[in-house]
Amino acid sequence: MKQPLIALALAGLMTTASLAVADEQERVDHFEAKSSETLVEAVANFTEYNEKLAAILEKDELSDEDMGNIHQLSYTIEEALAKIHTDLENVAATLEEVHIGSETGDYEGVKANGDAYLKTAWTVVR
Repeated sequence: MKQPLIALALAGLMTTASLAVADEQERVDHFEAKSSETLVEAVANFTEYNEKLAAILEKDELSDEDMGNIHQLSYTIEEALAKIHTDLENVAATLEEVHIGSETGDYEGVKANGDAYLKTAWTVVR
């Protein structure tokens, strides 16, 4: 009784693996993202490429060309978002240092960490 179940399970796994490979082969070509090495670049790319995406999505109906353009845009948006995410995680830790420093009376630490925090924060919101 166990052998048929094992055979069935293996057949299911092989089918799933085959579908995954086929899905990967059927996917569209990949594109190179515009570089977002700094937070300034990432915010600029994020803004520019989201505006391009919004313009396409304003259409009542999307064409095949629109879908291709969205696919291509998404690479740069994803790279920019990853850089922003990493830098915001780091700035959250810096803000926590400001918070703790304000509780413990660390005037120099609050000043230094506060300046570093604001430098990153202003880059994102301005």
